[in-house]
Amino acid sequence: MAGGATSGGWAPGQIIPDDEPVELNPGRERTTLVVTNTGDRPVQVGSHFHFAAVNPGLAFDREAAWGTHLDIPAGTSVRFEPGVEKEVVLVPLAGKRQVPGLRAEYAGGLDSRSAEPTERNYGG
Repeated sequence: MAGGATSGGWAPGQIIPDDEPVELNPGRERTTLVVTNTGDRPVQVGSHFHFAAVNPGLAFDREAAWGTHLDIPAGTSVRFEPGVEKEVVLVPLAGKRQVPGLRAEYAGGLDSRSAEPTERNYGG
């Protein structure tokens, strides 16, 4: 059996998708924001990064982005080129809604914190 295929025609670890597309974050509230990279270097933001805490060179409504992440497939990212506006869609972070770090000034519980990066946001 070449390539690890079984006699049944499938391979261990093989993923057999459904005919229908997979909906990302079903039933979650979505927020659309326009983001501009005010810096002189490209910035990439990963799928699960707390969007309000991204690179300070990205200009957008951080209060509206508080407690959210990009509505994109896990493990992917969005690239923001210098001087370019880009529209993004965000969804709320789920689970315990605790961000342990990423940027220390934004660390802690998302439901009892401010989007303003101040010393009071340190800790848990």
